[in-house]
Amino acid sequence: MTSTNSRRAFTALTLVGLLALSACADPSQATEESPTQGLTDAKTAALSSPEQERPEVAVNQEAKKLVPEKIAADGKLTVVTAPGSAPLSFYATDNTTPVGNDADLAAALADSLGLELELVPVSWADWPLGVESGKYEAAISNVTVTEERKKKFDFSTYREDLLGFYADKDSKIGPINKAEDVAGLKIIVGSGTNQEKILVDWDKANQAKGLKPVDFQYYDDDSASTLALLSGRADASFGPNATGAYKQATAGELKQIGSFPGGWPDTAQVAVTTKKGNGLAKAAEVAIDGLIDSGAYQQILDKWGLSEEGITDSRLNPPGLAD
Repeated sequence: MTSTNSRRAFTALTLVGLLALSACADPSQATEESPTQGLTDAKTAALSSPEQERPEVAVNQEAKKLVPEKIAADGKLTVVTAPGSAPLSFYATDNTTPVGNDADLAAALADSLGLELELVPVSWADWPLGVESGKYEAAISNVTVTEERKKKFDFSTYREDLLGFYADKDSKIGPINKAEDVAGLKIIVGSGTNQEKILVDWDKANQAKGLKPVDFQYYDDDSASTLALLSGRADASFGPNATGAYKQATAGELKQIGSFPGGWPDTAQVAVTTKKGNGLAKAAEVAIDGLIDSGAYQQILDKWGLSEEGITDSRLNPPGLAD
């Protein structure tokens, strides 16, 4: 296997299966596995397992009383998530079970409300109609609060929204500190996301100044987007900072070349998303506050390396990003 192919295969396997870093080491330099490496590999395998170790969460009686009767009737909380990027939401090694920070929060929320979690994986484009129609009772999938979305949905916040630019670790691109820095670059971004809106606005402003346009690139598969970076087909990716940081930590193939608040230039928050006016948002807000007070919330953040994005209290329908 050539060094280039080894690198690509290693990255794809790491992102999909979260394999141990030592698995692709040069056999000629193999040494006895250290206790630290063994612990790291065990933790990595646990994070990708369909059977997740989660904090025990007691029923929050105050929050449970706030659950609308129509939702509580079947004893289930149906939550949708869009698997695609670790550590937020991705498929376990069985390629069926959604795991990650959002899945853990969904489980904790359901436990708090005294309901059984039914976690349904969908594509990002499908969650709005599903929640609005009442097919699903909530979406927990890194959804940022915006004023436009507030017309159709209610929100109970659970995390700060941070965005990051990431590139191949050997790239000469960057740093990206301002809008002008993206001019002429080939950038991977998610369709319909807030980061796409920010990048589109920057690109329009840049072109008005006579700067080169951004070459927007879109990938449905996260591993494919990472390989595009490593092969040079793209210069950088722009998305949730948590995702990029996780790739940087687990595979060591990428580096951060810029970070911005999710509502640049304003701050933004990610929230549990429910149908407008169905009453579930208030129950979720109280439940999340209870998880914060009990320490379960912090355990979930620590597990997935998202402590810097934690909040001190949940907010019901806070001011959202302007569209």
